[in-house]
Amino acid sequence: MAELTIYHNPNCSTSKNVLALAADAGVDVEIVQYLKNPPSRERLTWLVEHLDGPVSDLVRKDPFFKELGLDPADYTEPAAVVDLLEEYPRLMQRPLLVKGNRVVIGRPKERATALF
Repeated sequence: MAELTIYHNPNCSTSKNVLALAADAGVDVEIVQYLKNPPSRERLTWLVEHLDGPVSDLVRKDPFFKELGLDPADYTEPAAVVDLLEEYPRLMQRPLLVKGNRVVIGRPKERATALF
């Protein structure tokens, strides 16, 4: 079993940089391309419950979020975030790193390297 799981988007430069840093550090990584294989509702719930920081940080407030007409104030509670990410996995902040029972958003990349 890998010591670190990274929910990764190969089109994201930050996500690619964190993967490279993990490789340079010799960290055994399991890569989950969450856009190809979205986490189940059960897994999303677990990720939210173990997130280091506010649950609202897990939601990307990018142009797609705005295009959907969403309001950031509606995504401050765990259940709302799980519902949103189950329907729109691309709104999950990336990279997301899991080590044991700790879940960290790898932005800025120093947050990720601290987990290594």
